[in-house]
Amino acid sequence: MRVLVVEDFEVLARSIGTGLRREGMAVDVVLDGTAALDRLAATRYDVVILDRDLPGVHGDEICRRLAHGRCETRVLMLTASGTIEDRVHGLSLGADDYLPKPFAFAELVARVRALGRRATPPLPPTLACGDISLDPARRTAFRAGRRLELSPREFALLECLLAVPGVVISAEELLERVWDEAADPFSSAVKHTMHRLRAKLGDPPVIETVREGGYRIGSS
Repeated sequence: MRVLVVEDFEVLARSIGTGLRREGMAVDVVLDGTAALDRLAATRYDVVILDRDLPGVHGDEICRRLAHGRCETRVLMLTASGTIEDRVHGLSLGADDYLPKPFAFAELVARVRALGRRATPPLPPTLACGDISLDPARRTAFRAGRRLELSPREFALLECLLAVPGVVISAEELLERVWDEAADPFSSAVKHTMHRLRAKLGDPPVIETVREGGYRIGSS
């Protein structure tokens, strides 16, 4: 899941970004509305966590533009304005959810995951291919009944492949979906993480490298 955090209080913004990355999400963080619009023009996000009172472009205006553009990106307003009137107004602008500050981080994660499921075509509760299964909600993966101990990046790579078995996914797309702004687009991060994932999956090999294409799990 690709998430954009738009929050002008830098300590909170960085804290949210770090926490969501630990949950296996790819997260970009910006501190003002102008930077948010630049990111949204260049990258497709599943969810935007959006403060309202932002410098540059106000959060309400960002929400309006996303709603007017019929964008599939889901908006979670995260703001200190927590009255009923504020919530109604925020939702009327096109926000998909509204969480007042202060908040419990576990609830934020749950709401982001719920919005992410609405931003993409529905998938079955458990993804499977052959003897490999993965439960995105419980963050568990198994092969032939053996639990796989995967890092967040390895889990996310496997989830991307299992969502479309038999379909080739390019390394560039995997880099965009699984990593975030900290990733070097010319790095071999995908290759190295894929190598570790294959080692943990064991034999027989199930992830195919397609020349000049990318990676595929299962038959075409």
